[in-house]
Amino acid sequence: MTKNELNYEILLEVTNVLNLQRDWEGLWKAVTKQIQRVVPWDRAGILLYDPQQDGFRFYAVVTNAPPALRTDTIVPRVGSAMGWVYDHKQVHVRPNLHQQQVFLEDKYYLEEGLGRMINFPLLVHDECLGTLNIGSRQTGEPDPDDVKFLQLVATHIATAIAQVRAYEEIKRLSEQLKRQNEYLAEEVKLSRNFGTMVGQSPAFRHVLDLIRAVAPTSTTVLLLGETGTGKELLARAVHDGSPRHHKPFIRVNCAALPGGLVESELFGHERGAFTGASAQRPGRFELANGGTLFLDEIGEMPLEAQAKLLRVLQDGMVDRIGSTASVPVDVRIVAATNAHLQDAIKKGTFRSDLFYRLHVFPVSIPPLRERREDIPLLADHFLAQAAAKLKRRHLKLGRQSLERLLEYSWPGNVRELQSLIDRAVILSTGDTVEIDEAFFPKTSLSPAPSVPVLETTPTTLHQLEHEHIIAVLNRTGWRIYGPQGAAAQLGLNPETLRSKIRKLGLKKPSPTLST
Repeated sequence: MTKNELNYEILLEVTNVLNLQRDWEGLWKAVTKQIQRVVPWDRAGILLYDPQQDGFRFYAVVTNAPPALRTDTIVPRVGSAMGWVYDHKQVHVRPNLHQQQVFLEDKYYLEEGLGRMINFPLLVHDECLGTLNIGSRQTGEPDPDDVKFLQLVATHIATAIAQVRAYEEIKRLSEQLKRQNEYLAEEVKLSRNFGTMVGQSPAFRHVLDLIRAVAPTSTTVLLLGETGTGKELLARAVHDGSPRHHKPFIRVNCAALPGGLVESELFGHERGAFTGASAQRPGRFELANGGTLFLDEIGEMPLEAQAKLLRVLQDGMVDRIGSTASVPVDVRIVAATNAHLQDAIKKGTFRSDLFYRLHVFPVSIPPLRERREDIPLLADHFLAQAAAKLKRRHLKLGRQSLERLLEYSWPGNVRELQSLIDRAVILSTGDTVEIDEAFFPKTSLSPAPSVPVLETTPTTLHQLEHEHIIAVLNRTGWRIYGPQGAAAQLGLNPETLRSKIRKLGLKKPSPTLST
């Protein structure tokens, strides 16, 4: 068998072997094993171009001597042989390194005892992925047939690299989609407890106006409010009203993550990065790429993780634990806390630079005790939810029960109200749901409600609203507009009040004629 016949036989074997590879390690082992059969070499390596570094990273290297050029080195494109080959997409041969070192890395090859170096471009559809580098202790011009053979091998290697990259990208996207589906399934489960945003009070409408204004932008939002005020629901509203609404909304409860796993959960890790890291895992920043990441209870994040979070906000790059390469991410941050972050800064538990990165568009959410006008609406909403869940119809809330809801101080806010309504529905036996003092912690009822209690005895929230609006209209002489008008006193837009008057069938009483 002639040398050319042997070369082409080996090239066929190389092609067949490369087509079977699905990971980098197997690919390089297969390549070196086949090349060594024909072309004597003392150093063989593959470097791939990294556009972020404008240089080349070692993908694999095999040498018969201790390498003088470390494999964790980034070889710059400008001034290197790899860069010349990458730019010109041509083979470069240096037949005698002892006599002339042309490029930056040649002195290192000389230290290894190499006499000749050949660099081949790894081309796929005229795109150069990197270089195949073959070094030998021998000097002199290489055999043209060997060069031609290695050019063919380089072409097949480049194709195999592109295939492995595509396979790994498909695998990565598949795993990401799987994890996103897991998160989304959990989010759907959680979202059933939130329903729609309910409230007509001026304080709550102001919050909604702020959310509507900031949602279409990419601005970082910081939600401030007590526990149970609906911060997550508002974070979802920011996401749903943004151009990112078709991308993932990923939620992270910073207070619920174990201290040692916060960085892994947020930024991901490589296989073997720590005990138990049996596989590469993307963090939640990568899962939220293109979408929104909701960082709940941001004040509970450890200082070490805060430093990494700050870098992501500044550079848009994530560093997985155990990785030397950064991953670019495009994520909108919505953070929330019930803590006073400025107090935490004074105590040294929260970074001031991170605070100012997050405090771009703060939104303060009022507690339920400051929006008592919304309590009847929320109670009616949760009553309907509970009734549907338990397959019970025509439930209504007793008058005294509603009065107690209006008097209570609600330290747990909307979440506490929903839980109380659910409990009352479960314990009720008739159509009227009663809530007595036993439902509330002792001494928790405030001495006076901030919403007037009607003297009539309506049996439904619909009737309560009907008579409350009539009472305010009568008190204002049916004047709707102006600071002293009924709309202002009810906390409604005048046009909204007009719509309610029509819907409820209310009519202004005719004036009484005196005789």
